[in-house]
Amino acid sequence: MAEYTAYFKGEWMPFSQVKIDPMDRGFTVGDVVFDVARTFNGKSFRMEDHIQRLYRSLKFVRIDPGLSAKEMLDISEEVVQRNDHLRAEVGDFTITQFVTRGPGSSSRSAGPPAVCVKVAPIGFGRFADLFKDGAHGVITRTRSYPVESLDPKVKNYSRMNFNLADLEAADVDPEAWPILTDADGSLTEGTGYNVFLVTDGVIRTPGDRNILQGVSRGMVFDLARQLNIPLVEEDLQPYDLYTADEAFFSGTSPCILPVSKVDQREIGDGRPGPIVQQLLSAWSETVGMDIVDQALQFNRE
Repeated sequence: MAEYTAYFKGEWMPFSQVKIDPMDRGFTVGDVVFDVARTFNGKSFRMEDHIQRLYRSLKFVRIDPGLSAKEMLDISEEVVQRNDHLRAEVGDFTITQFVTRGPGSSSRSAGPPAVCVKVAPIGFGRFADLFKDGAHGVITRTRSYPVESLDPKVKNYSRMNFNLADLEAADVDPEAWPILTDADGSLTEGTGYNVFLVTDGVIRTPGDRNILQGVSRGMVFDLARQLNIPLVEEDLQPYDLYTADEAFFSGTSPCILPVSKVDQREIGDGRPGPIVQQLLSAWSETVGMDIVDQALQFNRE
């Protein structure tokens, strides 16, 4: 495998040399926040939005990374450039920033923080074939964290519920992607992606009280406005998803991924619908490349 260059604790080094202190609170208690962007044809997409979200997370959990948002942005762009010679083999990159609180027995005295910025190949193999046939979903018994315990708008690595939801979904359908709910049974999000459905030509999605404010979710909002497709944020129950005409996920790597089946029930006619196709085409036009074609070209497990 190619050796990618990463930024870690103020230095540039091969990613294989990035080592987390086993006493770092990011490892011991999940005291770490992160963000993930991607490139299109080697150019970062909405990186400023990702960095702003990262710094909102940092502010909320009270970690000082020792870098300004502008410095983090510049480092993130530099890591893309330092690895660009490796991009032709993989298509495009994800760019991940993570910041731990650092080693210490107490969050009050821990430090210094560990800051890392790295790239990796986009995992096209997970979703490339699903653009044609649609992903499967399972609404899990495992819930989203209640906002009173840990606000899902903070992008963090404390995600045992996501792990359990993923395993639970596979028990029902080995190909399924989990869909979580809140304590009231309303739909929230997936394990790293937002959830949308379409009813009578209207795009519907959960409000942002109990979900991550996805950057890709924001792109869907922007494209819907450009295409004059109505979009509403509202409480949604499993009933709304089961009876929808279309459904889709939004996330950094796939951008928009159609959903054809949930809990073994077909959504609409069981095939990606026209609004999903419109959104994918508009996104591809925005970034100057065919998102689906690239995923199929670099479809490697």
